[in-house]
Amino acid sequence: MTSSRADLSKDPRTVSGMFDQVAKRYDLTNVAMTFGLDALWRRATTAAVAPEPGERILDLAAGTCRSSLSLARSGAEVVAADFSPGMLAEGRRRYGDVRGLSFVEADATDLPFGDAEFDAVTMSYGLRNVNDPKRALRELLRVTKPGGRVVINEFSTPPNAAFRALYRFYNDRVLPRVARLVGSNGDAYDYLNESIQAWPDQATLAAWMREAGWTGVEHRNLTGGIVALHRARKAGDAAA
Repeated sequence: MTSSRADLSKDPRTVSGMFDQVAKRYDLTNVAMTFGLDALWRRATTAAVAPEPGERILDLAAGTCRSSLSLARSGAEVVAADFSPGMLAEGRRRYGDVRGLSFVEADATDLPFGDAEFDAVTMSYGLRNVNDPKRALRELLRVTKPGGRVVINEFSTPPNAAFRALYRFYNDRVLPRVARLVGSNGDAYDYLNESIQAWPDQATLAAWMREAGWTGVEHRNLTGGIVALHRARKAGDAAA
């Protein structure tokens, strides 16, 4: 199989192809690389979204749809969307019979949904891979109902300098070796490290969200700021 090595230009076809290649072992690799913390982060994201029965929720960059499954268990109607057909195929294979869960191939910068369709939108570890994240934030706002909410879970910048240095060492020296050890595409995780290092900090992402039109933006660090949850709402009356 030819390796699809994305770079920080984030060409959509190249990034999508890279994720297609790692889809089957993606979850196993994540568990190994995060020492199981990915499950903790996923639970925190679901709690932040606070899905309710009957709500319509968009889970963008759903990957293999484990996050979508967590949301759907609440009784909400969840649309798992991703631009990698390989990732969606794996999610559909695992969870295609889950009630209230549907699957849509979608580009974050040009979502195939109408205005104000969703009560809540969420995106985990995907905004960093979009070539125009500010446009993606505007698209998420467009498809959200007035009064609706957004939760962005993304790798971030640990505020403690010593912990930040340790984290950078792990990403530079350990993470690619772990990825290769579990049989995944090591090149993809070289890109992962580069994209994390190039990604802005919590305050910058919060500013981007406000610029896109989101209100009440706030963030909470998880695991010392390795990842951060950003939350906000769309202005307007949800009952309108």
